[in-house]
Amino acid sequence: MADRSRYEELARQISAVGAVKRGLSRALPLECPSGSAAVLALVGRYGEMRMSRLAELLAVDMSVTSRHVAHVVERGWIERSPDPDDRRSRILRLTPSGEDMLDDLGRRITDMFAHYLKDWSDEEVAQLNAALARLRDSVGDCRAHAARTPA
Repeated sequence: MADRSRYEELARQISAVGAVKRGLSRALPLECPSGSAAVLALVGRYGEMRMSRLAELLAVDMSVTSRHVAHVVERGWIERSPDPDDRRSRILRLTPSGEDMLDDLGRRITDMFAHYLKDWSDEEVAQLNAALARLRDSVGDCRAHAARTPA
């Protein structure tokens, strides 16, 4: 186990990641705010899904998810269709226009990172990717454990 001061520094660094996220948001087109971009990215990555699954992946409640979905539906990037297994539910899927927007978002974000990390080696970027993935997995494991453990 690492020294406590290392965890304190990690907490400070993770808090500072907010500046990186704000930078990412500035790279997005005005018509596609970060919540909409997250919806497109998740549906693009995982394929068609119910709204409840999207809310789970976004880690937000259904009202927030509904607002984000309404925004992308209004722009024609996502379509909602009845779930054949449960007519009360809707299935969300990317439209061709949504796929185009998702491609554009990917280019914008990749270009932004390429610009700001141009002095990083491939190995350094790979190490950061691996460390962030491991952190995400560890925190995800903690959240799953907390959900199973009574308070």
